[in-house]
Amino acid sequence: MHMAEHKHGSMNIEAQEKTFAGTIRFGINSIIVILVLVVLLALIGA
Repeated sequence: MHMAEHKHGSMNIEAQEKTFAGTIRFGINSIIVILVLVVLLALIGA
């Protein structure tokens, strides 16, 4: 049985790119929220 030849760079990766961008956006937003919460906790002296 012969497998199909692999052609580098021919796969459609649009879905993976959107997922990666969403993951990065979620991470950045999470960091911002955490930093804001830390600053608020510091300001109220908790």
